[in-house]
Amino acid sequence: MFLTKTKRSQFYKLVYVVNGKRTTVSTRTTNKEEAYKFLAKFDPLNYKKPIAPIKGNSILLSTFKDEYLKYSKLRFSKSYVERSIEPAFKFLIDFAGDIPLKQLDLKTLDNFIINKYNSTKSGAALYYRTLKAAFSKAVIWNYLSDNPLKKIKAPKVPKSNPIFINEDELNLILEKTSNQNLKNIFTVAFYTGMRLSEILNMKSSWIDTQQNIITLKNSIDFTTKSKKERIVPIHPCIASIVIKPNSKNDDFIFNRKSDIKFNEDYVSKQFKKALRATKLNDDIHFHSLRHSFASNLVQRGVNLYVVKELLGHEDIKTTQIYSHLTQSSLSNAVCLL
Repeated sequence: MFLTKTKRSQFYKLVYVVNGKRTTVSTRTTNKEEAYKFLAKFDPLNYKKPIAPIKGNSILLSTFKDEYLKYSKLRFSKSYVERSIEPAFKFLIDFAGDIPLKQLDLKTLDNFIINKYNSTKSGAALYYRTLKAAFSKAVIWNYLSDNPLKKIKAPKVPKSNPIFINEDELNLILEKTSNQNLKNIFTVAFYTGMRLSEILNMKSSWIDTQQNIITLKNSIDFTTKSKKERIVPIHPCIASIVIKPNSKNDDFIFNRKSDIKFNEDYVSKQFKKALRATKLNDDIHFHSLRHSFASNLVQRGVNLYVVKELLGHEDIKTTQIYSHLTQSSLSNAVCLL
């Protein structure tokens, strides 16, 4: 056993090991002598961590919402907070009333999910996931003793085929985009299938002009979704965009100002703005460019396992959302006879 003190806490902490498990206990004192007295009296075999009292008897849903939003704005994207967390709480409070958090029972939550499911199945699934995460945080904050949504099954959302566009439709979107950097970002997404976060974090050091590839690399500031590096071939249509002979290794390929990279929310909104000006399907969004890359490959007969590697999917099941295109191609082939 020993005492330690970190920059994160003003209190001394006691560290001990029982049955091979390392455990830390706060001494609840900033005084070194008092901390050593705590150490002298401490019995690791008989120690029981005190259970914090539940504080949720009086906190209202609206009050908890405000606290959770304050927490979320520091950790999640602005679009996720505005499109998921805020509306989820708004609809819940409208449905159940601004009642104490602890009074939310299973029947009320079940009816809320059913009510939302009847109007929009995907919306019900989104609100379920969002509120479940929020209530888990309420448990950690001692507002609830357990998470009520863990006892309710997640609503099932019927699987739908991904929406994609062709080159002509991409060009329509590019025509409605005035900013050249944005045009380039949209083009790279269409011809590489890279995620928006990957494109905006792409650096000159990722570009290998000899092998004509982009190597998506993990760093302190960025990791790929799979946490693994991935190789993406450089399509001729994007070579002049990503290959910058005079750039430094640490330079982002896409900079909004000097070394400041573009914001994901900004790029997504600008894509949607350009899309609406074309009057194409309004369900298309930036991620549809990634779907387009995969779908266009499958339509041209590329094996799903090759597409899986190019997209960086860990499981072929994820890539199989494009399998309906393979079946369509087979049907079209038969019709040619």
